[in-house]
Amino acid sequence: MALIHRTTMRPTKQELVAAWLPTREWYVPGTGEVRPVAVGGFRLDDPAGEVGVEFMAVADGEGPDAVVYLVPMTYRGKPLDGAEGALIGTSEHGVLGTRWIYDGAHDPVLVAQAYALLAGRAAAQHRSLSDTPDPTVTAVLDPAPGGDAEALDIVDGADRTDVRLRTDGSGTALVLRFHRVLRPAETGAGAGAVGRVTAAWTPGGGSPVRGDFLTVHPV
Repeated sequence: MALIHRTTMRPTKQELVAAWLPTREWYVPGTGEVRPVAVGGFRLDDPAGEVGVEFMAVADGEGPDAVVYLVPMTYRGKPLDGAEGALIGTSEHGVLGTRWIYDGAHDPVLVAQAYALLAGRAAAQHRSLSDTPDPTVTAVLDPAPGGDAEALDIVDGADRTDVRLRTDGSGTALVLRFHRVLRPAETGAGAGAVGRVTAAWTPGGGSPVRGDFLTVHPV
């Protein structure tokens, strides 16, 4: 189960994300300083217990004009080979020491666990409480897959990151889509999907809304 340490991080996750967001092609430029605020998300467990896995929704901006982004992150105790371009930054954790923080769409552990969540083999965990499942996160994939999945390639788009997967259960190729700009479910952002992970976030000063964090599409 995910263990949350009550300690400090220097720099903080929000500080790292503030510097990183404007470098992404799916970032929506605003008129002021980038000040991301966490407004939702969940965690997944790494079966090996080595990598922290978090899906964080962050709002940038004020009121109805705020843009909410999905920032999937992994926390590692040493660099991930070949993933220099996916590094968000490093931070000093008060308990664990130096942590290398990556854009999780490029980390095989996060991708594997996201697929396990869709397959019903993993459970979403509360973002800020230890050993606490988050039943508000829902995941479905039809047909229900067997086996694991391997990332073949990754493409960033205007509002998404697509990870093409090959499943070892059937050899089927699928696209796991990270919705980088989060939108409420009624906008139809995940149209045509054969699977989805849906969760909630609370925009600043507003009421909670739900939408697709991840969707799965046939190739």
